[in-house]
Amino acid sequence: MAGLFIVDSHCHLDFPEFEGEHDALIARAAAAGVRLMVTISTRVAKIDGLTALTQAHAPVYASVGTHPVNAAEEPDVTTAELVRLSAHPKIVAIGEAGLDYFHDRAPHDLQAAVFRRHIAASRETGLPLVIHSRQADEDMAAILKDETGKGAFPFILHCFSSGAALARTGVALGGHVSFSGILAFKGSTELRAIAAEVPMERLLVETDAPYLAPPPHRGRRNEPAFTRETAAVLAEVKGVDLETIAAATSDNFFKLFGKVPDPRPVA
Repeated sequence: MAGLFIVDSHCHLDFPEFEGEHDALIARAAAAGVRLMVTISTRVAKIDGLTALTQAHAPVYASVGTHPVNAAEEPDVTTAELVRLSAHPKIVAIGEAGLDYFHDRAPHDLQAAVFRRHIAASRETGLPLVIHSRQADEDMAAILKDETGKGAFPFILHCFSSGAALARTGVALGGHVSFSGILAFKGSTELRAIAAEVPMERLLVETDAPYLAPPPHRGRRNEPAFTRETAAVLAEVKGVDLETIAAATSDNFFKLFGKVPDPRPVA
């Protein structure tokens, strides 16, 4: 695995499940070929903890944003605040933000308003927007079309588990689609068919750790090292080898996350 280079584009290393274990889990990730990871913000109020993690661990970068289930906790987060906080050298994305009608912990109009402020921050900074969408396909597609009409912005439909129509809309609007361990679940036949359809240049991989560990780790706490298993399943879906999917998804990552230096040797 010495030459393998995989990026976990979405995890939550500040969650209590990982307390006191960061050195060990980063070492396990490196041993599995997972060289970089982005720890994703769910509350702007906790951004200091994320930036501290990035400062302490070279392979770790972060985002800034309010998860839709927390929109009622941070209803007044402004685009200007997101832009200001994103100036930190290791804050490389906006979000995660979006719509979550499954947990439904905030009014839908509030979720949408907070989401649109994140979109504006992404548009202003050029940093990719990490989008959470759960059981909200139609409203998500409508907002993405409307906001793209005001000016393009880079985005990722993260931990994709929605329908094929939303994936197609995202790709058509210039977005990327990121797959988690759900892709490897036995019952995810439809999701694998969607992944097969997404162009190679729009694919990313992630863990969403500590959640959604792929087989053979299902039922355990997820961690960045397990991105390798998801990448292996994605390789099977696309009919290529693991090295090819690792290189493609890493290329996509560095093009999208332009603030992250690419440490790979020049070919």
